[in-house]
Amino acid sequence: MQILRVKRNEAYMNLPELEKKLIAAARLKAPDERVPYAFERRITAIVATRGAADHWVFWSRGLWRAAAACAGVALVFGAVSVFIPAMPDGNNDLSQDFENTLLASVDLSDNSSPP
Repeated sequence: MQILRVKRNEAYMNLPELEKKLIAAARLKAPDERVPYAFERRITAIVATRGAADHWVFWSRGLWRAAAACAGVALVFGAVSVFIPAMPDGNNDLSQDFENTLLASVDLSDNSSPP
């Protein structure tokens, strides 16, 4: 029986067959004398007390780290905008340019309407 099946670029493992083969291989090898007494029981007790992993913890840690990085970038750009003086441009006022752009269609419709 095959352990690994491949179907159209996807691989599926036959887990029960793999488990049987691993257990058979482990039973063939005698336990080492250097292993402490009840080692496997202690390890399984530790694993049992840990419980399942909470995936929300990983998401929240990553998002808080990203928020800290964004706050750092915002502080750097804020400091740059405060400490580096703006170059004075003669007639270029951003608020005026923005207002003229928004009201351009209204001005065009007023000019094109018959009196």
